[in-house]
Amino acid sequence: MTDTLQTPTSQAPESRKLVTPPAAARYRFLTDKWLGRGFIAPAMALILLLSIFPLVWALYLSFTNYSATADVGSKWVGFNNYKDILTSGSTWTHAQLTVMFGVGAVVLETVLGFALAFLISRRRRGRGALTTIFLVPMMLSPVVVGLFWRFMLDVQFGVIDSFLHSLGLGQPQWLTQKNLALVSLIMVDTWQWTPFIMLIALAGLTAVPKYLYEAAEIDRASEWFKFRRITLPLVWPLLLVAILFRAIEAFRLFDLVYILTGGGPGGTSETLSYDVYKKAFYGFETGKASAYGILMVIVVTIATQFYLRYLNKIKER
Repeated sequence: MTDTLQTPTSQAPESRKLVTPPAAARYRFLTDKWLGRGFIAPAMALILLLSIFPLVWALYLSFTNYSATADVGSKWVGFNNYKDILTSGSTWTHAQLTVMFGVGAVVLETVLGFALAFLISRRRRGRGALTTIFLVPMMLSPVVVGLFWRFMLDVQFGVIDSFLHSLGLGQPQWLTQKNLALVSLIMVDTWQWTPFIMLIALAGLTAVPKYLYEAAEIDRASEWFKFRRITLPLVWPLLLVAILFRAIEAFRLFDLVYILTGGGPGGTSETLSYDVYKKAFYGFETGKASAYGILMVIVVTIATQFYLRYLNKIKER
């Protein structure tokens, strides 16, 4: 019997060539790579315009005798500006004052900030309110802080001198006495930026695992042992990062000096940044001031690199 049922042969569909739509072909260059570059381009242009270009221009001016008020053009002087700055006795005096201010302010801020953070971390109620209150000075502008403390430390109308006079302790001339001008700057800077150290230390203290303290309590460890062996080693790396930021800020202090003391009396409170300002806007030695600024950038960069190496060694332990 002949089988009349036959399976139909399947015919493969004809291959069709994919044609790119006109709109897609027109914007073919808009790949993820180029879109990413397009979004980054405005930020990079802003950085180049506001940061990199002024730094490169200042580097060029540091090798010239350019003056912003001179009618004649500038001349190339090579490393003469750097030589004059490094061989000037006033530069090293200002550097010494800057180091004294930085060490005094950063040490006080670290000790007080860590102490406040340690006390706040041990409270269970009102921790957020206390933290907010202590953070108020850090939220203020340095100019506002400088004006505020300038009136507070005034000899005739200052609240602090009036209070000390009522106690029979005299009226110290905080801003016009040689031995007290730098102390006043340290005191004001400590008042404003201690909350910064406190905030970072508080974040580190709250992140310490509780089971470490529980294990220490089981072993009947003392509070000093827990602080020395658990708390301080775990919070110390964060404190070092905070100290780095504060040291850099203290090295380039300008605003408080400008508002409070104006570098006086007799230049006993002039920091390096204020000396750069005087050379640029009082002496109109723009080229020398640019060299001054470049030297400060080099010093900060080198010191930061050594400090970061120390941080990396601590992390590897």
